[in-house]
Amino acid sequence: MNDFEIVAHRGVSDQAPENTMQSFERAIELGADTIEFDVRLTKDHVPVVYHYFYLDEITALTGPIFNYTYRQLRQLQFKSLPDRLGNAFRIPTLQQVIDVVGGRVGMEIEIKGPEPEAPTLIAEILNRHRRLWDTLEVTSFEPQLLLSVQEHCPGITVDLLYPRSEPWMGLDVVAYTATQMARRARARAVHLHPTQLSADVVDAIRQAGFEVHAWDINDEYSLDLASKLLIPVICTDRVVMAMNFRHRVKI
Repeated sequence: MNDFEIVAHRGVSDQAPENTMQSFERAIELGADTIEFDVRLTKDHVPVVYHYFYLDEITALTGPIFNYTYRQLRQLQFKSLPDRLGNAFRIPTLQQVIDVVGGRVGMEIEIKGPEPEAPTLIAEILNRHRRLWDTLEVTSFEPQLLLSVQEHCPGITVDLLYPRSEPWMGLDVVAYTATQMARRARARAVHLHPTQLSADVVDAIRQAGFEVHAWDINDEYSLDLASKLLIPVICTDRVVMAMNFRHRVKI
C-alpha cells in the first residue's frame, strides 16, 4: 500500500464554498497536504480564484466572470450564509490566496485559461514568491499554457491534467496520448482520472519518464486502486474519507 499525499480539490467544498479562503483554511485544519484551486482572469485581467465561467448560481451577478472587473467582484458576496465567524464568502485573488496560505500548505494552481495572457499574468505573481516554488505546482489541461508558464518561471513544476476519456478511447490510447501531451507540456507528471488507471497505463507513462498522479479520487474503490498502483498524490473532494483511508492502510 502507498503512503500518498492528499490534495484538497478546491479546498473542503462540503464544509465551505469551493475556492474560498474558508474552504482552504478548513483543508489546512484537517491536515491536507495540498490545496488545489483554479485561476481565471477578470475583464481587467486580474487573476482570481474561481472555477466556473458563470457567476449566476452562487452570486447576485449574472453572466460570465470575464465580463466583470475585479473592482466589481471584490465586494461580491456568495449567496451562501456567512461562515461560523460571520464572514461572507468571496472570490479571492491569486495574490490573496498565496499571501494567506503560502508556506502553510502545498498549492496546486490550475490555470483555466483560455486567454493567452493568463500564464504571463500568473507568472508575474509567482515570481514574487520564488521561495514557495518547492511547495507548489502549476497545472492545466492545455500544454501550451504550461509551456508559457515555464518560459516566465524557469524551473517551476508543471503537471498536465488529462481529461476524462472519450467513449471510444481504450486505455492504450489514453497512455499514448497522455504521454505525448506531457512531452509537449514538458510536464513532471500526468494527472489521470480513476477510470484511466491501470497497471499498464501507469507503467507506460512512468517508463516514458513522467510521474502519475490522480484526480477525482472520491470513493473507497478509487482510493484502493490508486494506493495499489503506488500513485503518490491524489486529488479529492472528500478529504476526511481520504485521510481516514490513508490512516488505515498505514497501520
